[in-house]
Amino acid sequence: MKKNTASPSCSVDYAFRRIGGKYKGRILWYLHHRQVLRYGELRKTLQDVTPKMLTQTLRELETDLLIHREVYHEVPPKVEYSLTETGAELIPFIQHLKNWGDRQIEKIKADTTVIPHL
Repeated sequence: MKKNTASPSCSVDYAFRRIGGKYKGRILWYLHHRQVLRYGELRKTLQDVTPKMLTQTLRELETDLLIHREVYHEVPPKVEYSLTETGAELIPFIQHLKNWGDRQIEKIKADTTVIPHL
């Protein structure tokens, strides 16, 4: 069953269906910094992801044209992932979210009475 098949209710809904979730933004961010990553490199980078969830997330990002999957027909098979132009357009927004997150984490560290939900 394909995820996100219902029509989006607005542009924000459309956008978050493409990048929402625990891993999509992080995958896009890591691909931005490394340019190209293989599946195994992504697994090492995202240590909290299961192989099934990583595969599913990569397929969704590819279906949404945010990443490109390049398959090299060799033994053993080699697959590389990179950002598409559309995916790269999201990087300034992910950078903004990262900056916001950095500031919030610093606030939490500065105020020892706050119990973080990290």
